[in-house]
Amino acid sequence: MPTPVRQAAAIPVRDGLVCMVTSRSGRRWVVPKGRIEVRQTAADAAATEAWEEAGVLGTLSADPVGTFGYEKDGRDHQAVVFVLTVDEVREQWPEQYERRREWVTPEEAVTRIEEPELRKIVKAVCRNLRVVTG
Repeated sequence: MPTPVRQAAAIPVRDGLVCMVTSRSGRRWVVPKGRIEVRQTAADAAATEAWEEAGVLGTLSADPVGTFGYEKDGRDHQAVVFVLTVDEVREQWPEQYERRREWVTPEEAVTRIEEPELRKIVKAVCRNLRVVTG
């Protein structure tokens, strides 16, 4: 059995909202996520994906908040997830013409996510957000 593709994801949060982006096809809403490159940590990959896909910069959680698996193109993928507390939202970013970016309530973020395991992680993160943001 082939080794799963290793990925990292970021859940960007700011002012009690979650930043979501469209998939490249534009058919689904997702959080920034991508492959962990050689000699790159999962945290570095998550921060890079948040910048490239959503144009956001900030501080990553020290530890992952969860992992989830899914299948794409006949291959298993395993993604480690971090929370990114956003400090800066840029108007121009690498994939701005390939994706749409939206800031949504935690409840809306959960309804948009299709992967059940990621939905659980986002729910847990958002419960903590409400404690922190009131």
